[in-house]
Amino acid sequence: MRGRSAGRLHWPVELSEGTVGLRPLHGRDARVWTQIRSRSETWLRPWEATPPPPHDPYTMSFRQMVRLHAAQARADEALPWAVTYEGRLAGQLNVSNIIWGSARMGTVGYWLDVDLAGRGIMPTAVAMAVDYCFFVAGLHRLEVNIRPENRASLRVVEKLGFREEGLRPRLLHIDGEWRDHRSFALTAEEIPEGLLTRWRSSRMAP
Repeated sequence: MRGRSAGRLHWPVELSEGTVGLRPLHGRDARVWTQIRSRSETWLRPWEATPPPPHDPYTMSFRQMVRLHAAQARADEALPWAVTYEGRLAGQLNVSNIIWGSARMGTVGYWLDVDLAGRGIMPTAVAMAVDYCFFVAGLHRLEVNIRPENRASLRVVEKLGFREEGLRPRLLHIDGEWRDHRSFALTAEEIPEGLLTRWRSSRMAP
């Protein structure tokens, strides 16, 4: 996964590490995606961004979301992956807000099926995504913003060694209020060996 490009996402992109995979979300994922979201709703609601009032009550359908994500990826604006585990849909990981030019940065967000939490799936997925962004797509910086109360997401960045940059007050509107977030980041120079290599080594350490 080495060799920096001139700054293109080369979508569609599929990556894998053991039982964990990243691939585009497809229209045929609708049934399983809906089932996962339904059983994980209570677990995910406190952490997911919502439009502040007044807002348009229109809700995007699953197929509309898939088409929007594909268009953003083809425009080199985002990497909207489905996360898979043992070949089945397990969640999503998006690298969004991608800026090229002199910044070359993006923001990582993710969610996972509540029934699959604690298996190392999301740290593996994030590590693959970071390596692709840095060593193939040519991005330089990635950040992750997490509510201080979200212990599950905080464990992901802690396991991977993201650097904390501080608190960003009232960063996003979530679950009815503007919420503070802790901000974490990595630049390409900080992981010359690759984040997936670092993650593998940490899992093998006694």
